[in-house]
Amino acid sequence: MKTDTIAAIATAMSNSGIGIVRISGDEALEVADRIFRPKKGSRKVSDMETHTIHYGYVVDGEEVVDEVMLLIMKAPRSYTCEDTIEIDCHGGVLVMKKILETVLKYGARPAEPGEFTKRAFLNGRIDLSQAESVIDVINAQNELALKSSVSQLQGAVLEKIKDIRAVVLHEIAFIESALDDPEHVSLDGYPEQLHEIMSDAHAKVKKLLDSSDNGKMLKEGINTAIVGKPNAGKSSLLNILVGEERAIVTEIAGTTRDILQEQIQIGGIGLNVIDTAGIRDTEDIVEKIGVNKSREYIEKADLIIYVVDSSTELDENDQEIIEAIQDKKAIVLLNKSDLDTKTDAAVLEKCLDKPILSISAKNNTGIHELEELIEEMFFSGKLSFNDEVYITNIRQKNALAEAESSLKMVLQSIDDGMPEDFFTIDMMNAYETLGTIIGESVGEDLVNEIFSKFCMGK
Repeated sequence: MKTDTIAAIATAMSNSGIGIVRISGDEALEVADRIFRPKKGSRKVSDMETHTIHYGYVVDGEEVVDEVMLLIMKAPRSYTCEDTIEIDCHGGVLVMKKILETVLKYGARPAEPGEFTKRAFLNGRIDLSQAESVIDVINAQNELALKSSVSQLQGAVLEKIKDIRAVVLHEIAFIESALDDPEHVSLDGYPEQLHEIMSDAHAKVKKLLDSSDNGKMLKEGINTAIVGKPNAGKSSLLNILVGEERAIVTEIAGTTRDILQEQIQIGGIGLNVIDTAGIRDTEDIVEKIGVNKSREYIEKADLIIYVVDSSTELDENDQEIIEAIQDKKAIVLLNKSDLDTKTDAAVLEKCLDKPILSISAKNNTGIHELEELIEEMFFSGKLSFNDEVYITNIRQKNALAEAESSLKMVLQSIDDGMPEDFFTIDMMNAYETLGTIIGESVGEDLVNEIFSKFCMGK
């Protein structure tokens, strides 16, 4: 089927050392023939060998637009599996626009957002999970998120899903064969065998689904709230973690009235750190608003860092915080360990079953131990991407949840002694739902929605 020839600027629209204009489609080589003049010789681009680079000029008739390098990738050995041309030009905004205008003038049309990657998917070069990982690679905010996205780009999710679907489809086919030809295919003892097979498939889907919580934190960062009563050292801790004086620190209780947010990296993990107002009863209207916000962030946070002033005794404000974080992932920091201690770990252990560390924000001690503990709490130490897959996409998570539910219903039907044809209904739903993750059973509207989120030129 003949496809339009599309073109777009593939690099950022800002002045830089180099810019790239990408062309893809059935007439990409012919368009290049019309606008490219080699420095030496007169060979046409369409006659040049694939995967070669050529020095010359982009021209509009007799006018030279820019001096460029032109890269040729003939179908199917290109990103889109179509004939593709990339023009490496000078990275000025004006010159990139002029080259794109010239390309469009001589036969291409403007590419839609994500259309190059959409064509790679439609032409079978990548599956839908790999396509979605492209935008995750571009948007990665930390090292581990980047590694996870690259792993998915290389087909990690695809392989897991294909293996599960193959098992489910095999059992559906067996049941259908037995129902169609009971004289030659027996189902005696089969439900027990199927229960074992579906239990294994269910466990694998459940493992992928459970990874989505860690996957979300890999992609977006761990929402971390620093809480405590006034003057416990919360803002000092934030300044240490960020590495600069972001929060105002004074001896006056209640200095922090608004919410300060910063993103930091710990061992490749992104933390969205929120320094909250000290929790206490107050008549100050502005401070009261900040305290109420602090209580809200305790509810929403993935991780609570509860800073305790070890030089003072616990009071009713501490008791409020302790009650609020009982069921949350939390770390307790005994700050001001350089001063005389009035509250120690033994006192807190009676109230909270949480990890407790002694630190001194003033002297910058105990911070390394805090960073190690955060890694351990969320990822059981450093992440390994040798065989682990972390689901970071909400669409994929929802599909896994539906497939997990369907497989659970299969197991329940077996336990209830239902007829075999009941099994195939839920098994087929699981099979088709898993197929939406890799793009084997998705509608055109969903495909268009997914790729519309991509940047232009990708």
